[in-house]
Amino acid sequence: MDRQKSAHVRIQDNTIQATAFKKIKAPRKPNEREENETERGLRVADKGFMNTAVITSQVTYIDGEAGILRYRGYPIEQLAVHSSFLEVAYLLIYGSLPTKTNFSIFEREVMNHSMVHVDAEGLFKSFRYDAHPMAILSSAFSALGSFYEEANPSLRGQNLFTKSDPASLANMDKQIYRIIGKATTFAAMAYRVRQGRTFVTPPTGLSYTASFLYQMDHLGQQDYRPSPTLAKALDILFILHADHELNASCTTVLQTGSSLVDPYSCVAAGIASLYGPLHGGANEAVIRMLISIGHPENVPAFLASVKRREKVLSGFGHRVYKTSDPRSFIIRKIADEVFKETGKDELLETAMRLHDEAMADEYFISRKLAPNVYVGETKRDYVPLEQRADDGNKDPKATPIPVEHVGQSKRTMLADYRAKARL
Repeated sequence: MDRQKSAHVRIQDNTIQATAFKKIKAPRKPNEREENETERGLRVADKGFMNTAVITSQVTYIDGEAGILRYRGYPIEQLAVHSSFLEVAYLLIYGSLPTKTNFSIFEREVMNHSMVHVDAEGLFKSFRYDAHPMAILSSAFSALGSFYEEANPSLRGQNLFTKSDPASLANMDKQIYRIIGKATTFAAMAYRVRQGRTFVTPPTGLSYTASFLYQMDHLGQQDYRPSPTLAKALDILFILHADHELNASCTTVLQTGSSLVDPYSCVAAGIASLYGPLHGGANEAVIRMLISIGHPENVPAFLASVKRREKVLSGFGHRVYKTSDPRSFIIRKIADEVFKETGKDELLETAMRLHDEAMADEYFISRKLAPNVYVGETKRDYVPLEQRADDGNKDPKATPIPVEHVGQSKRTMLADYRAKARL
């Protein structure tokens, strides 16, 4: 009889190290593949990270069974109602809701870094008019890495962002401002390539999402201001998609960054991952499906064809959420607000009817069409900006560092101009 052996494995935060399984060893069986390396210990197979945590996170908590999504402990429902995208971005990056002073610094720097180098226009103009926006966006961020030598560890040393000294942290914050600030500028430029229009300089005095809409839609009208309702709706959509644990694009960014490449190359890789139809590209698949359905009255026939496995139902069912995606209810409410101003949109009406009929059909209900180690904050309630007190946290990693402006940007800050007070 074989002698039994035991192995002690440490459990922390309901998690064990995968390498602990290597303690479980056995002699190779006769005729067993040498490549199995059985005598070196048991392996763990988990395609798609279904039950594997590759990072310890304090950022986002998801309970897919209960339909819960929290950023740094704050329920997504509260943030969508009370917060803004830039405030949520601050929360995700620095770990807490900002004080009024810190948010002012963060918002100002992000908006000041929305301008792009004139050479970037040449890159955008080199794409065909029908190039996919995600291909353009990925290429633009990849190219952006060549604009800023001070952000490239390959040129400035591999410890450029890992020293955690004031200069390193300030450099890191500056790249954060650039990436967030230029993201909407690049996205608007990609859109206008498709429209065959000239590019628009980011305006002053508008919110982050209003500025984005302005850059997409402005055609020279004097005192043009995007609809506040549409700007708010877009802001909420940005909040809902700001983070979602260790999804494919986040994993891609982390793996790319693990080689200590510059942050712009990391973001470019993440965008490429997001482009795919099994990730962010799924949204595009839904739009194409809705266009193929045509009208709300065609929904019953479409669902019948789905049941016969003749067509695919996109946008229902989620790899994480097994009951309902909490974001879907927020989006439904946003759509109602937008409809009040814009009037009904047949494509959205088709989506609404598709949602309502599928959610009432036992065929889809029964199929539940509706993993990180999280060690961060438990549930906490949103506190309005005016009511927040300085928590005394002196950790330089937990607050944004202002950029030391010189030359033209310094002169612009000293100048007076219309809408400056809103920055």
